[in-house]
Amino acid sequence: MRHTAVTLATAALLLPLTACGGTAEEGSGSTVTVTVGYQSKTINTVTAGTLLRSLGSFEKQLKALGDGRTYKVEWQDYATGAPITAQMTAGKIDIGSMGDFPLLINAARGKQLGRPTHLVSVTGYNLKGGLNTVVVAPDSPLASLKDLRGKKVSTSVGSAADGTLVRALQRAGIDPGKGIEKLNQQPAVGASALSAGSADALSQFVAWPGLLAHQGKAKALYDGAQLNLPTFHGVTAREDFAEQRPAVLEAFLKAQAEATDYLNAHPVAAAEKVAEATGLPAEVVYLYNGAHGIATFDPAVKPQLVSALKQDVSVLKAAKLTGDIDVDAFVDDRYVKKALGPGYARRLAAGPPAAASEAWPKGAAQTLSFPSPRRLLAHVARNRNGIRAAYVPDATTGTLWFADKAVWVADGEQLLPFVAPATAQSYVAGHRGARVITYADALGRAS
Repeated sequence: MRHTAVTLATAALLLPLTACGGTAEEGSGSTVTVTVGYQSKTINTVTAGTLLRSLGSFEKQLKALGDGRTYKVEWQDYATGAPITAQMTAGKIDIGSMGDFPLLINAARGKQLGRPTHLVSVTGYNLKGGLNTVVVAPDSPLASLKDLRGKKVSTSVGSAADGTLVRALQRAGIDPGKGIEKLNQQPAVGASALSAGSADALSQFVAWPGLLAHQGKAKALYDGAQLNLPTFHGVTAREDFAEQRPAVLEAFLKAQAEATDYLNAHPVAAAEKVAEATGLPAEVVYLYNGAHGIATFDPAVKPQLVSALKQDVSVLKAAKLTGDIDVDAFVDDRYVKKALGPGYARRLAAGPPAAASEAWPKGAAQTLSFPSPRRLLAHVARNRNGIRAAYVPDATTGTLWFADKAVWVADGEQLLPFVAPATAQSYVAGHRGARVITYADALGRAS
């Protein structure tokens, strides 16, 4: 699909009256092509990509401009942010969406090549860093990050998942450059390497860890939220495009806000739409994008996220992927503020929803929320054949995970879920009488 889209976009560039972000004729009746680069399977960008495209919101906003021009949107789908940046700095993509570390590389490359870009809005975020996870094979004996010393770990260098891996290893006392053998691979290649045994672990961004866990091909080793550092995905636009077409960029941001509101109001329907467009299981999409999912969606450029972006620069510099980056100059929220008007302040102040356990009944258009993991387990135990998916928040980080893939701890009457074994063991070590139990045992105790 990506190659087809790129081919179509390239052909469009050759048309005499059509060019990326503009036209050869600027009068009424001319045709303007706007090219959007997105990552369909990086599902925390859906409000600027997959879901936005599915809803047709951008095209509707462009039509509503009423300036006498015909607007054509070219959608280009990529696996990571790097090729989007390459196309943007070549002047072939106007608007793109990607994770925080790729956004910084986008800023650096744009400035270096004389095609400056700007962060103009946010798609999905997690204030603790839970969007990235390190996973291992289901039968792996590795139980903590310290066990990765000397092992082969697959990740995508320069991605947010790589940033999580570097920081997590450093905290575990392992030199990221020498303590492991890092395999620089695309997410799909890394997933195959993990299954084949040629990689001992995989550090990746959404939706790969959740997908592999759901498929029974991996189990979590490290929850990125243990870093307690915000991570997010956002929208970047070429500076020249934004200056030449401010109304078009504002139309995109209004459409993004519409897609965000739709996702938040109809999380199950949104998950189904994204699943249909990407081929990902809807249960996995909902894990990240659901009502209490790992990601929170809001286009507002929050100060916490900008601060985190500044902290990310040192990681990229250490890896010699960029030099100094002026984050304040890169961030430009003028367009989203204008697009959203008075509502922007409300969005800026809003935070993530409280953590909750959820069950998705088969055939249901809505999920059921429960005040505690134990109450959820009791419901699942009574309806074992009627549950499509069940989700629980990690007892320490709040990261949502599949109930049947979580590490469960019994502490008196409490049944506590954890994403990773190390955090479960840490809890047990600090609570006399607590112990790790199986999921089947947890269900039995709850019922």
